[in-house]
Amino acid sequence: MISWSGTRRLWGVEIAPGSVHNRRMTDPAPSCPETLVALALRLADAARTVIRGYFRQPVTVHDKADASPVTVADREAEAAMRRLIEEAAPDHGIFGEEYGAVRTDADWVWVLDPVDGTKAFITGKPSFGTLIALLHHGKPVLGIIDQAILDERWLGVTGRPTTLNGAPIRVRACPDLALASLYATAPEMFHGADVAPWEALRAAVKLPRYGADCYAYGLLAAGFVDLVVEASLQPYDYLPLVAIVEGAGGLLTDWQGSRLGLGSDGRVVAAGDARCHQTALAILGGRTGATV
Repeated sequence: MISWSGTRRLWGVEIAPGSVHNRRMTDPAPSCPETLVALALRLADAARTVIRGYFRQPVTVHDKADASPVTVADREAEAAMRRLIEEAAPDHGIFGEEYGAVRTDADWVWVLDPVDGTKAFITGKPSFGTLIALLHHGKPVLGIIDQAILDERWLGVTGRPTTLNGAPIRVRACPDLALASLYATAPEMFHGADVAPWEALRAAVKLPRYGADCYAYGLLAAGFVDLVVEASLQPYDYLPLVAIVEGAGGLLTDWQGSRLGLGSDGRVVAAGDARCHQTALAILGGRTGATV
C-alpha cells in the first residue's frame, strides 16, 4: 500500500510502514456525520472571508524554510479554521500546512491547506483554492476545494456524488491517452528519476497544460480534464482531493496505483477514466509497452 520504505517524519510525527496511519486505510469507510459536513462548510466559509480581503491587495510575501512563499492570507485563513475545529471538536486531530500537526492519532483528523497555490494567489490568478479534508482512521471521507474569488466550491463526501456549488458533477469518459487533456502545476515539481516518465506521459496525451494548482482536480471532477499527474506534494495538497475525485467517478492514487494516505510519497495520478488511469500508471512505472 505504501511506496516508501523506512520511517517518514511529517510535522514532527513519525509515520512508519505498518503504523496506525497506514493500517487503518484498509478499514471500511464510515458515513461522514452531517454535523461534520456542516463543520467543514463553516471552515471553508471562514477561510473564504479571510482570503477575499487580501486577494489582489499589497501583501508581504515571506519565504518559508523550503523556499515556498507564504502570506498573511495563508496564516490567518488556517488560524480561523483551526479555531473552529478546536471549539467544535477539540478531540479531533489537525494537520495543517502553516501551523503543523496536533493529535494525528485521533480517529478523526482534519487536513488543511488554507491557500493551495500561493504563487497563483500572490500573482493575482484565481486558480488557487482552500483545501479541507477529513480523515477517519486515516482514510479521506470528506474533501473540499473552495475557490473564494470565483465563488466555486467542490464538496466530496464518501458515499455521495461530488457536487460543485450544490449540483452533482461527473468525470467524462476518455478511453485513450491520445485524446486526453493533462494538467500538472509546474514542470519543476518532477525531479530525478521522475522526469523521464513524466515527459513520456506528457508526450502521449493530446493536450498537456501547466499551472492550475488544485483547480485542475476540480475541473477533472467536473468533466473538463482527463488527467492530473503531480509529484513533490504534501498530504495537505492531495488528501482533500480524494473524496472529490472519487465521488465524481474518478480515481486518485499514487504512481503505483495505491490508495493515498498521510504516509504516501507525494506522487499522485488523478484520472476521470479507469482506462487512462491504467495507461498512465504503466508509463509512469516505466512500462511503456504495457497493454490495458
